[in-house]
Amino acid sequence: MTHAIQPKPGVLEIAPYVGGESKLPGARDVVKLSSNENPFGPSDSVREAIRKSVHSLHRYPSTDHGPLRRAIGEVHGLDPERIICGNGSDEIISMLCQAYGGPGHEVIHTEHGFGMYRISALAAGAAPIEVREHERKVDVDAIIEACNFRTRLVFIANPGNPTGTMIGSNEVGRLAAELPAHVLLVLDGAYAEYVEDFDGGAKLVDKRDNVFMTRTFSKIYGLGGLRIGWGYGPAHVIDALNRVRGPFNLSELQMAAAEAALRDQDHVERCRAENARMRTWMAKALAEIGVPSDTSCANFVLARFDDTAQADACEAHLRDEGLIVRKMGGYKLPNCLRITVGDEASCRRVVHAISNFKETRG
Repeated sequence: MTHAIQPKPGVLEIAPYVGGESKLPGARDVVKLSSNENPFGPSDSVREAIRKSVHSLHRYPSTDHGPLRRAIGEVHGLDPERIICGNGSDEIISMLCQAYGGPGHEVIHTEHGFGMYRISALAAGAAPIEVREHERKVDVDAIIEACNFRTRLVFIANPGNPTGTMIGSNEVGRLAAELPAHVLLVLDGAYAEYVEDFDGGAKLVDKRDNVFMTRTFSKIYGLGGLRIGWGYGPAHVIDALNRVRGPFNLSELQMAAAEAALRDQDHVERCRAENARMRTWMAKALAEIGVPSDTSCANFVLARFDDTAQADACEAHLRDEGLIVRKMGGYKLPNCLRITVGDEASCRRVVHAISNFKETRG
């Protein structure tokens, strides 16, 4: 039935985002490796900050996120005035599209890029433009070629999701330098903390007025359930985003937890080191049984199978074993499964199950 009341163009083209499954009906001892969550969760100091914050839940939160922005600035060596906080980096992405994309505008993302880029562009009324990657890596030349007078935003994740691959700072810098003057480059750094001594693009943001960086507390900080993100960019972009941002988009509980997480960099370092250890082990162990993957710079491995049928059969086998991983057909990688790097027991269990699959049906 056609209704007289219709949403604006683009909205009905959106396929709602579907998160990773967390339960298997009838299964016990389920291991979830489908959403790139930190298996160690937040630090003890975060848990204590959350406990204390419940005493002020009747109060409205501050609208400027001042203490959290100052903490981010202190830890990362950034100007707090050029930081904006959001309900996960998803909200920052949405605000960017709302502020800079609209009818008649185009928003570029890469073929295996994070699904929220397309969704946010369509929600703003802009046209999402998909650009090819080269062997599951961002292709700078392809992005530059796709730009035109309608382009307003370019989103790239570095490291990428679901690929786990990265491009170097020289290539990112070249992209920023060769974009048309009216285009804003957005560097999604959701997995930046998993790369040793990587600033997520902050230095490039400081050098240019057409680069913006997003970050999140959902991954290495173990706060996916609280939805906290932030962005860093030129003052003129921060000003525009603050004009479309809701005044109370973060609660006091969220801000208290995020600040405590930032202050405990020892926990971050332990999580990064353990992730690197098990990621290396998992990739090598899978390769030895005939399941290759690109070098991952994130907290997951993108396992490649011979074809879609084999990937689907392996995923079904893992479900039977109580193991949840992520099928990648929606990201145009139907022969791949994305496997989160969990704790050591989970990593060994999933590799053992895939090895059994390969021996019996692979």
